[in-house]
Amino acid sequence: MSSTETPHAPSSRTTVKRSPERGRYDRETVNAIFDEALICHVGFVADGSPFVIPTIHARVGDILYFHGSPASRMLRLMKKGAEVCVTATLVDGIVAARSVFNHSLGFRSAMVIGQARLVDDPDESAIALEAITEAVLPGRWAEARPPSRNEDKGTLIVAVPIDEYSAKVRGNEVSDEPEDYDLPIWAGAIPLSVTAGSPEPDDRNLEGVEIPESVKAFVASHTPVDQ
Repeated sequence: MSSTETPHAPSSRTTVKRSPERGRYDRETVNAIFDEALICHVGFVADGSPFVIPTIHARVGDILYFHGSPASRMLRLMKKGAEVCVTATLVDGIVAARSVFNHSLGFRSAMVIGQARLVDDPDESAIALEAITEAVLPGRWAEARPPSRNEDKGTLIVAVPIDEYSAKVRGNEVSDEPEDYDLPIWAGAIPLSVTAGSPEPDDRNLEGVEIPESVKAFVASHTPVDQ
């Protein structure tokens, strides 16, 4: 088995305590959640205060990358090799139980804890920027103008190794108390997914410029089959 398929022993910090049966400790599950999520949240402590910042990310092999401005609090802290907690969550449904207490969400979440480092190698930085672009809109990197030298200077890339991690997964099943199954109350789930609307062109698009393949492909892959 490859390392992405073999569950590892979680640390005390990544062990799922509440509803431990929902814990997942294999890289395949963790990778899939981060790869599908369009945004992650980075938690850290700066000057004695906790912060959680949403940001776009990408996974390349065993590393999570995200980027930001050199002026940001988060990126300044990363220069010191701060420890961070990166999470991503996908909501798959609303679970309506017979009792209010047992209402829930179907979800998949993943967490990585590790020491962040600033990427100072130009080649790695280029790989990370392309990966972040492609993670949001596959195929867009080849269609758009590449970053200029000044844009490169104004962007810092942070890398976090995927060494200490776990995931938690809950399906859309209803879990009611045994005595509640006799109540005349509807229970079930409302499935949720990310869907795309019709592309909205910028007013300053040049005449004759058509919708690119990356946008068409994204819309097609996020449109329900019955539409």
